[in-house]
Amino acid sequence: MMRLGGRWRRPWRATTYLLGTLSTAVLTVFALPLLCHPALRGPWAQWHQHRAGRLLDVPVAPRETPVRRYLRWLLVHVTTGVPLGLVALLGVGNALLAAVVTPLWWAFPPGDPPRLLIEVPVTGWDTALALGLAQLAVLAGAAYWILPLLARAHARIGLAVLAPSTAERLADRVTVLTRTRADVLEAHGAELRRIERDLHDGTQARLVGIAVRLALAREALPDSSPFVAKLLREAHEGTEEAMTELRDVVRTIYPAILADRGLAGALTAAAARSGVPTRVDLDDLGQVPAAVEAVAYFAVTEALANVAKHGRATQVRVRVRRTGDRLSVMVSDDGVGGADERIGTGLAGIRRRAQALDGTATVSSPPGGPTEISVELPCGW
Repeated sequence: MMRLGGRWRRPWRATTYLLGTLSTAVLTVFALPLLCHPALRGPWAQWHQHRAGRLLDVPVAPRETPVRRYLRWLLVHVTTGVPLGLVALLGVGNALLAAVVTPLWWAFPPGDPPRLLIEVPVTGWDTALALGLAQLAVLAGAAYWILPLLARAHARIGLAVLAPSTAERLADRVTVLTRTRADVLEAHGAELRRIERDLHDGTQARLVGIAVRLALAREALPDSSPFVAKLLREAHEGTEEAMTELRDVVRTIYPAILADRGLAGALTAAAARSGVPTRVDLDDLGQVPAAVEAVAYFAVTEALANVAKHGRATQVRVRVRRTGDRLSVMVSDDGVGGADERIGTGLAGIRRRAQALDGTATVSSPPGGPTEISVELPCGW
């Protein structure tokens, strides 16, 4: 197969692009109803996008083209592709004529000499050779400089018409960022679960072993060593305090009960531990991302803690519903109300956790009650 040098590859690609554009533009005119069929609309537009992208050496991502934009592109494709393709066809045709006119001169009778593009009669080999080479040079120069410009102009116009709007690009960007954030949050949740397991099964177990050995050493120590006994007692008490603090840290990082019993079981256990009688209503939640489970659990436990400390309520109700890709958590009580997230960090922490997942948290707590905390979280990643 003949390989063109780099100098001539560009005009050759432009010529073939324009001739292909002419043929597809003519086909579009005669097959417009067929090309508007939903099964062909997308592939036809994407094929032309890839043609233009290859010519311009730019990547083109496949995407769905709305009907109105597709029809607008068909009109632009025909109105620009036909004249630009005819320019390329005229240049190629005259180049072929100039290349073959010399050997064909003898096929014409003497009284009807052939004429070149410049309308000079060919009456001999010398005229045919000179004018043929001159015309080839002119056409080659024109093709080298003009056809690539025309082809690239048509390709840019086609890509511009088929390109997504600013709103669509923004929506795509939001989709990508949402998916990326979901992946990051899932990875973060998995890492928190790993840290919780390591602390629970590793560090905490070692502290328990140390506390046990210290207790045995205290019991085995003779009464005649009060100073050593004091040191052992302080070490033992310090170890138990460290264990208590570590349990609180582990519970804050990622509640082990979520991994063991899921969101429904964890909320039921939290209600059972609450200092105020608590009723839990749960729908079938389906598969909920770990990050969403953690935020929902922390919102409920923080709300129950606030009720026990400040609410003076006699009963609390926790309702968890899933509607489509939204998880709603509502905690209401019959207490005295007056909850203010500007005081303390509990309610503000619920809001920050919800906003980190593109969720919302609202607090309704008029003086005299009741108090209602509502959290909405996306869970359809």
